[in-house]
Amino acid sequence: MLRRAWRHLRRAVHRRTAHLPPTVQGLLWSALSVTVFSGLNAVARVLAQGLDSYQVQFLRYAMGLLVMLPFVMLHGAARYRPQSLHGHLARGALHTLGLTLWFAALPRVPLADLTAIGFTTPLFVMLGAWLVFKEQMRWERWLATTLGFAGVLIVVLPQVSFTAAGPGLYHLVMLASAPVFAASYLLTKALTRHESTGTILLWQQIVIAGLSLPLAVGVWQPLSAAQWGGFLACGMLGTLGHFALTKSLKVAEISSTQSVKFIELIWAALLGWVVFADVPTLHTLAGGLLIAAATIWVTRREARISGARPPAAP
Repeated sequence: MLRRAWRHLRRAVHRRTAHLPPTVQGLLWSALSVTVFSGLNAVARVLAQGLDSYQVQFLRYAMGLLVMLPFVMLHGAARYRPQSLHGHLARGALHTLGLTLWFAALPRVPLADLTAIGFTTPLFVMLGAWLVFKEQMRWERWLATTLGFAGVLIVVLPQVSFTAAGPGLYHLVMLASAPVFAASYLLTKALTRHESTGTILLWQQIVIAGLSLPLAVGVWQPLSAAQWGGFLACGMLGTLGHFALTKSLKVAEISSTQSVKFIELIWAALLGWVVFADVPTLHTLAGGLLIAAATIWVTRREARISGARPPAAP
């Protein structure tokens, strides 16, 4: 039954997207990943209020591995055997390092500062794609990313306090996580050339959960049934989010999908309002409109530019 349902879902998605240019498919997959990750972050934020962040980090990926196991049993372990084990280990180690830096700074960096620093990752990704993969950096991509980042600054700058002492140590730690995450995404893009999406996703869960376990052991706390349910939801959302992200990297140039990352700010504001009663400010609304406009514009431009190209293979 699970096999039939999965095949039916894949065919339905392919029928609706196969006619689209590869870049547009990548933008849609990226938008889905951002939306799912926004929901995941909201659930993780609730869980982190009662648990140490390193335990949250480990359980998020351990539950993702648990969610992947039925698919491994469905298709057989041989299908998920990696062609480049060292590539998966390197990618997992990079992502774990980024997560460790991010979680180390999280309790000590104001939320506004954290948001502004986190949105530098797409800029590092685009620069890396240009330097490493020699991707063509059309002016539309640079402009959309710059406008998206400007939208973020509109939201966060009124809330940031600047002092003569400059950024603190943990601001620098948070900033250091951005290029590390960018390197992880670039390595994922390289892996998509010879690895399936499922293989990349499974080994990501294995490596990150394994490397995060020692960090979690020293701060472990017993969980309630509700918390276990929350982490199961994190596992499902994280698996779906990383699946969509990896698909976007597989079907399109990585630089073409980075402007969509800024949609996360809109979802974060909406979920903050609904879940945590954080009322969006005028700055949030203005920045969100600029981000949405930039994303819609670059999607339409990419569709026109790449419309003559054949669609990506399923």
